[in-house]
Amino acid sequence: MRRENESRVSQFHLLGIPIPPEQQGIFFVLFLGMYLTTVLGNLLIILLIRLDSHLHIPMYFFLSHLAFTDVCFSSVTVPKMLMDMHINHKSIPFTECICQMYFFILFGCLDNFLLGVMAYDRYVAICHPLHYTTIMRQELCVSLVVGSWFFCCTHALLHTLLLVQLSFCADNTIPHFFCDLTALLKTSCSDTSINELVIFTEGGMLFILPLISVLGSYIQIGTTVLRVPSVKRFFKAFSTCGSHLFVVSLYYGTIAGVYFFSSSSISNDKDIIASVMYMVVAPMLNPFIYSLRNRDMKHALEIFANRVNFFKLQSLNL
Repeated sequence: MRRENESRVSQFHLLGIPIPPEQQGIFFVLFLGMYLTTVLGNLLIILLIRLDSHLHIPMYFFLSHLAFTDVCFSSVTVPKMLMDMHINHKSIPFTECICQMYFFILFGCLDNFLLGVMAYDRYVAICHPLHYTTIMRQELCVSLVVGSWFFCCTHALLHTLLLVQLSFCADNTIPHFFCDLTALLKTSCSDTSINELVIFTEGGMLFILPLISVLGSYIQIGTTVLRVPSVKRFFKAFSTCGSHLFVVSLYYGTIAGVYFFSSSSISNDKDIIASVMYMVVAPMLNPFIYSLRNRDMKHALEIFANRVNFFKLQSLNL
């Protein structure tokens, strides 16, 4: 029966975000503002880190890559979502859908790996401060980022190649606002057991390894801080790790809400809302979290603002 319903799919139909038609305009403006804030805020972080020599240390090197990843991660899905809301045309060509899924997996995985790498960096800074510059040398930092890119590109390519081998049913409706891998597998008329096995094993391993790095690093940090109880030491550790810990909680919390605690089609709307949280809200909040709670970033922003004002005055005098 599944074979009879099989056809060559040229495009998919996206159901989009469950928003009443009369509220589409309000949410379009809201999501557009959030997306622009995400892009401009994260690009500003990258620019500040590039311009200020005091920020040329491992912590900000990783942060600049996280900011770039967040911009790309949001840009994979949000512009298409906004276009669908604006013109009410919620179809996507097959090739574009596959490309969107590939880059979504790539940058989602890269976000995960970079958070794990940043947790290790904070562990070394607090637990081995005297050896920090020796351990976190430039070669290691570059290797960690390059390795993250390599594993995530391979991970995304593997799932993409497995997916394009499948046949899809005539009913090609995706109950989401983007081409999610699990949603695409549900529209297939082929046997998806291999795809599901790879998601569970290889995908699960690449998700768990950075999570182990995060948990292990913070357990060691907590043990180190509590070994010699001190209010000053506690607040120093919190100021160093607080921003990263908040981002980690937001990222893994929304991921868990989408992929681990969703059960049926009844909870599909909640899954979509959770997806919006980690694809739109989390990347938007990252610049605020890392800049408002970080003295070095505030100082770099002040210097940048002073430079801009200086050049403005120079141009007016000319």
